[in-house]
Amino acid sequence: MDQLKQLQTFVAVANRGTLAAAAGAEGVVPAVIGRRLDALEARLGVRLFQRTTRRLSLTAEGSAFLEDVQRVLADLEAVEAAVSAGGGRVGGHLRVTAPAGFGRKHVAPWVPGFVQAHAGLSFALDLTDRIVDLVHDGYDCGIRIGDLPDSSLVSFKLAENRRLVVAAPGYLARRGLPTSPDELRNHDCLGLSGPGGVRPWLFAGARGGTRAVKVASVLDCSDASAITDWARAGHGLAWRSLWEVEDDLASGALVAVLADFAAPPNGIYAVVPQRKHLPARVRAWIDWLRGAYGDGRLPA
Repeated sequence: MDQLKQLQTFVAVANRGTLAAAAGAEGVVPAVIGRRLDALEARLGVRLFQRTTRRLSLTAEGSAFLEDVQRVLADLEAVEAAVSAGGGRVGGHLRVTAPAGFGRKHVAPWVPGFVQAHAGLSFALDLTDRIVDLVHDGYDCGIRIGDLPDSSLVSFKLAENRRLVVAAPGYLARRGLPTSPDELRNHDCLGLSGPGGVRPWLFAGARGGTRAVKVASVLDCSDASAITDWARAGHGLAWRSLWEVEDDLASGALVAVLADFAAPPNGIYAVVPQRKHLPARVRAWIDWLRGAYGDGRLPA
């Protein structure tokens, strides 16, 4: 038991960066965490961390050891969860990450009911637009929108996602209605920026598939909600997901344009690190969202 606790402490410190952070999460004093690490390093005969008065950093041996330990702990948890699943019990602690805007509207509202349905289950929801490493950061499940890059993650499709070009009626009255994606160069476009610059807008290709159009944005922002606000205020055209602007379209605050050129819908997925020995709590959560989204359409 002491050896297992040492391994768990090692992973917690490596992921959180400091003894104090790991101690705070467990509810013990940092000295306890330090003694566990000392005991682990003494037992292994190697130094796992370079320690200074201000920070910790993994040694080369520590980095290699971390990957193996995380895999062993994940396998142990999965085996225990599989046994629990055989008895139909959903319990433990579930950590889920989702994109901030989508998560606020279409994930967070379903969490309380899920927890209430499963006594003994606790739930942590992290809303962030950063693509997190599920394994390294210790998440059980992530919600992802759009095409998934090749990876070791296992995905479960939850719903469809459509994107449309939208604008306020006042903007269209001033600048006119574009009739093809090629006319976007003559309009004020509001771009969503990321590490690689402003993201291109996707439209249906002439021979199937999609066509990417790189717009010259008059305004761009890394926050999707701000872009929707700018579009609503009449500052230009925006390329938004239907789930973000459906209320504005219904009220007339925004109007869809270039609908005939809209790209085919892509998916909204739940992703997990592995399919084998999927914990009962993760399986139940995915089924809960599938039930909430019904026939693959997000609830209004």
